Amino acid sequence: MGEALVFQQVSFAYDSNVHQAVLQDVSFSVKKGEFVSVVGPSGAGKSTLFRLVSGLEKQNSGRILVNGKELADRQGHVGYMSQKDGLLPWLSVVDNAALPLILKGFSKKEVWPEVIKKLEAFGLKDVEHRYPDELSGGMRQRVSFLRALLGGSDLLLLDEPFSALDAVTKTVMHEWLLDQWAESGRTILFITHDVEEALFLSDRVLLFSEKPVSHLEEILVPLDRPRMVEDLKDPAFTELKEKLLLDLRKLVTL
Repeated sequence: MGEALVFQQVSFAYDSNVHQAVLQDVSFSVKKGEFVSVVGPSGAGKSTLFRLVSGLEKQNSGRILVNGKELADRQGHVGYMSQKDGLLPWLSVVDNAALPLILKGFSKKEVWPEVIKKLEAFGLKDVEHRYPDELSGGMRQRVSFLRALLGGSDLLLLDEPFSALDAVTKTVMHEWLLDQWAESGRTILFITHDVEEALFLSDRVLLFSEKPVSHLEEILVPLDRPRMVEDLKDPAFTELKEKLLLDLRKLVTL
């Protein structure tokens, strides 16, 4: 199967201040096709991890490999979406979704028909010419996810993409995301502070358990796939959720 992402003894400190390191000799890997979530309290370093994987920051030491390659510039090799959908308000839905292809030099005439088909498959039929402020939160996130897919990367980094949604919409989006992940075969690294969300979506959960982070505790999720909302009532799921919440509470300092 191979590995989509590998951290080998990665260290990072802002302003190269080794005495205030965020990550210290961190090693972990994500296999191709896996769905892995990263969970930790606020300020634990989740956003730093996002910036390192996406190439927005460069590690002070260690190696980061994407699909087996150590790249001088990871931007463009990792698809990502964040809590803010990042849609450009002056572009229509189809133009926002097609943006990665347009930036690669394709013309609108070339890509619009295929992008419109994909919008329909994402439950966005007949909204291709609307603008972001005319869409619901869930619809905006679907456009953002499609744009990440069209970027062409096999590795997708999602940074709390559903945290701004209401509980009902978030639940619907979880099931929708799992369907899209299963169909696309992509690898997803999902960053969240929501334990239930992480467990429901993931094959494995990586827990930030200290600062500076030198080790990520690994939790295997004991649920078969495909998953439905009803699985949240599974006793094994409930027990694991309570344990994780307790572990996280011990890490929070007021």
